[in-house]
Amino acid sequence: MTIIPEGYEPQLSLYDTQRAIERIKHVFLAKLCAALHLVRVTAPLVVDPSTGINDNLNGVERPVGFDVPAVGADAEVVQSLAKWKRYALKRYDFNVGKGVLCDMNAIRRDEELDNLHSIYVDQWDWEKVITKDQRTSEYLHEVVNRIVTAICGTLDELKWYYPQLETDLERNVTFVTAQELEDLYPTLEPKERENRFVAEHRTVFIQSIGGALRSGKPHDGRSPDYDDWDLNGDLLFSA
Repeated sequence: MTIIPEGYEPQLSLYDTQRAIERIKHVFLAKLCAALHLVRVTAPLVVDPSTGINDNLNGVERPVGFDVPAVGADAEVVQSLAKWKRYALKRYDFNVGKGVLCDMNAIRRDEELDNLHSIYVDQWDWEKVITKDQRTSEYLHEVVNRIVTAICGTLDELKWYYPQLETDLERNVTFVTAQELEDLYPTLEPKERENRFVAEHRTVFIQSIGGALRSGKPHDGRSPDYDDWDLNGDLLFSA
C-alpha cells in the first residue's frame, strides 16, 4: 500500500526514475564492495525447507511454499538471506575481512505494508567474516560510518546526473541505543521515538534492537536466532 502525500510532485519522470534506480544499483554496488571488502555473489530465490536455510525473520512470518513435481520435493521462496549468507561464507572459503554482497529478491507475504515495505523485497544484503575481537560497538560504528559514506557518495553521483534532485543526507551519524530512546521518550511508541529522534539528527543508527527494554518490551522484533542483541541495529535517514 503506497500513500502519496497531498501536493507531492515527483522530481523525475517515470522513465528517469527507472534509469536512476539502475544507476543507483550500479554505483552503490561498487562503493559498498570497496568500503567493506565485499564480493557480489548470486543468491537463491528458492530454497529447500528441510535445510533450515530460509530465515524465519521474527519467527512468526509464513514463508511462501510450493511443490516441485520434477524433483518430488517442496520449495520455499526466501524471506531473508541471513542464514544463507553464513553458509555461503563457509562454502566459498572467505577469509577474515572479506564478505559477500547479494542483490536479494524475496517474498514476505506477512509484511506490514507501507511506503517502504512491500511483499516483494528487492534489497542489498551482505555479510563478512570478522574475528571474535571485532565483535565490538567500536567496530560496528566504523562499519556503519563506511556504509553511510557509500550511500552519500552514491547520492552525490546521482545528483550529478539529475541536478534537479533536492535530497540531501547528513553524513555524520548519531549513535543511540534502543534503551536510550525509551529513556528519552518513555510515553511514545517505538516508531514514534525513531521519528522524533531522526527528525532532529537526520542520520541515526539505533543499536541494541531486539532484546527487552526496561519497560519489558522490545524496541522492534528480530529473529529469535540472533544471540547478540547489543550489536544489532537499524540505520535511518531523514532527507
